[in-house]
Amino acid sequence: MKKALKLTGKIILGLLILLSILLIIMTIYNQIMLRKNKDLYETPLGQLVEVDGHNMSIYTEGEGKHTIVFMSGWGTSSPILDFKPLYSRLSDENKIAVVEKFGYGFSDIVEGERDFDTILRQDREALQKAGIEGPYVLCAHSFSGYEATLWAQKYPNEVEAIFGLDMCTANCKSEELYKKEQSLMKLAIGINKFEKATGLLRLGSLDQSGTLTEEENNIFTEMTCHNLLNETIMNEGKQDIERAVNAEINGSALPTVPMILYLSPDSTQADESWEKGAQAMVDASSDGKLIKLDCGHYVHDFEYERISKDMKGFIEGLD
Repeated sequence: MKKALKLTGKIILGLLILLSILLIIMTIYNQIMLRKNKDLYETPLGQLVEVDGHNMSIYTEGEGKHTIVFMSGWGTSSPILDFKPLYSRLSDENKIAVVEKFGYGFSDIVEGERDFDTILRQDREALQKAGIEGPYVLCAHSFSGYEATLWAQKYPNEVEAIFGLDMCTANCKSEELYKKEQSLMKLAIGINKFEKATGLLRLGSLDQSGTLTEEENNIFTEMTCHNLLNETIMNEGKQDIERAVNAEINGSALPTVPMILYLSPDSTQADESWEKGAQAMVDASSDGKLIKLDCGHYVHDFEYERISKDMKGFIEGLD
């Protein structure tokens, strides 16, 4: 028995040593690849405009009467590539614009607080400097739902409609979920930072849609290994900022612009407040629809065909 335990201990120790060696090799390899592929995450896919003394990335495609502005969820490393499965099916009839907030994609990493009034001001200025005129159809994923709602409240003449891709709404999170997120977030962030540092993110494709080219996949990987959870993104995701924007939104009437809000079971099953918040938005809308999808939180990576078809029909009805 003692011999068996001793042998088992040696095997476990050997495996741990082997794993440590592999992680060291992966970490070194990751740094080599980041230097080698520097051009992939430093060469913008769109244009850069100056906002507050820093460069912000804007990508545009297509022409049309309506301009759809895509706004990413928290922590998405490459919004331009993340949204491509959806906007590539809309740009034949519409002008599309992907705004990469500071800290995201090819935009600069900046210091300081990232409250939503600042983010909204910067995004509006970036669009104006890029020559992209409103009114806009806002297509917001997850965390950017707060910004889209605030935009429609503060500047209603600039917003034609809202498409919510499992987006956050005021009161979409219960106090219980806030507490749960606070405890789980540290673990999730720790795991992601470990994967980023060691290069473990390189072991699989980050393209959930399966539609990106090999070159686009490579860019996505390098962007993620370079950008993931940087200082700017971390500052934006602070809970006090999220609570503050909820209070600000609740201080005014919900927007009445036409909208379609898509929900994922990833969110609705985590907290019943998620669906209630979306329903309140739809009820306030002059023409609102709530659609439940059976897919992951990044709904645009799974149901891009269905969503693009819905959006085209809905936008035609705006005329």
